[in-house]
Amino acid sequence: MRTPDLHRDGWRLDDGEQRHREAPATFQIPDLAVRKLLRVGDYAKLIFEMTVEADEYPAVERMWVIIRERTPDGYVGMLDNEPNSIAENDQFWLGTELPFEYRHIISVRPGSEESVAAAKAPVPIPWDRSA
Repeated sequence: MRTPDLHRDGWRLDDGEQRHREAPATFQIPDLAVRKLLRVGDYAKLIFEMTVEADEYPAVERMWVIIRERTPDGYVGMLDNEPNSIAENDQFWLGTELPFEYRHIISVRPGSEESVAAAKAPVPIPWDRSA
């Protein structure tokens, strides 16, 4: 499955494991075993880099994603936040479906009946699964 690309999609995911390796005392993430055990409806927090017009560097935001399905290397989720750094659009906003790997997860929390229902409902902004 194609991963998000800053140039093609206007955003990408940052590597939480790499950030942890660079600053283990100040940037902690859940153990890999925990990141591999998420279920449909659970939440994963990821770091997003987004292109912002007129800015030389991408904006960075930490946002929650609801797990929709498992993949061989991680999950497909649905964005559960509205980005602060960009204007609302129909390509990347609350409800955007996206693939991510275990290495991208910086925090987790259990789901609820509401998040499980959201995970099983049709996704508002589907991910282009073609390569």
